[in-house]
Amino acid sequence: MGRVAELGGVSVRTLHHYDEIGLVRPSARTAAGYRAYAAGDVERLREVLAYRRLGFGLREIAELVGDPSTDAVAHLRRLRGLLLERRDRADAMMAAIDRELEARAKGLKVTPEEQLEMFGARLYDEIGGAYTATRCTDPRIAARIWNALGDAETVLNVGAGTGSYEPSDRDVTAVEPSAVMRAQRPAGSAPCVAAAAESLPFEDQSFDAAMAVSTVHHWEEPMAGLREMRRVARRVVVLTFDTDEPGWQDRFWLTRDYLPEFAAVLAAFPSLAGMADTIGARAEPVPIPWDCTDGLFEAYWRRPQAYLEEHVRRAMSVWTRVGAEAERRAVRSLGDDLDSGRWAERNRDLAALDAADLGLRLLIA
Repeated sequence: MGRVAELGGVSVRTLHHYDEIGLVRPSARTAAGYRAYAAGDVERLREVLAYRRLGFGLREIAELVGDPSTDAVAHLRRLRGLLLERRDRADAMMAAIDRELEARAKGLKVTPEEQLEMFGARLYDEIGGAYTATRCTDPRIAARIWNALGDAETVLNVGAGTGSYEPSDRDVTAVEPSAVMRAQRPAGSAPCVAAAAESLPFEDQSFDAAMAVSTVHHWEEPMAGLREMRRVARRVVVLTFDTDEPGWQDRFWLTRDYLPEFAAVLAAFPSLAGMADTIGARAEPVPIPWDCTDGLFEAYWRRPQAYLEEHVRRAMSVWTRVGAEAERRAVRSLGDDLDSGRWAERNRDLAALDAADLGLRLLIA
């Protein structure tokens, strides 16, 4: 026990307490009667300590590690997701601090309310709270997705987020690893399971269809997640992005002229052809309406002023991924071009379009 305590960075007393409350019980005893930890016991202790250091209470941890449908791999993926949330929160906090430092350097007054908001509700908005305000179901995109679901009665929504695009006339089960997103799901929405796409806690062919909307690029292992969807459902529908076309980053003026870093964000993203082959799917283009009500990254292609709005950008993961410096430069350059008329001159052909193909694709298998 002393060696295990040393390796885990805890006291022997802590291990005794975990044993007493049934959280981590050594499965064997030595000849002298001392507690002996088998490999499985150490694995469970590792999970307990990881959740503990992420701030979970012992009662919550007991429920998490006691879930019979969750194995070690699922726990590791869940822990990784929680750490990514913390990283995103730290990134957002640093961005907020940078903005305040910049404001103070310019001699601008920062109110006490703004100082507190940076670490409270405002920070929550930075990393996902804005989703409920700007990331809404667009009925035209929804129609394409729901039509692709066919006659499926039971639907699994993988990477469900706050619940956009979940059909109300089907029996839907949601999967979402992010506690921030799960907390924003509206009352009455589909039941949501805390799990990752790469390890879905369901039997083979449990659902008529599995859907994933604008989420694959967030997955740790996109191909593994797609294979899992194929395993648990007879039909698979995925809304994703096409990076196969040469010069794809030039399709959208924002990435072409102001944010070249976007290409690096998707550098490791699987090819559309590879994803389609993995699940045996065909790909269909999904044009984005000029007045798209879902504030995804490309949604404002004919409304460029929107990208100058802080709350709009905060609901797009791209900005966190490229970093605060690239974001400030892109916003400043876009603002200058809008003021000077350069943007309008460079993109004057967009005014006549009602929808634009900017790489959004629907995979249907």
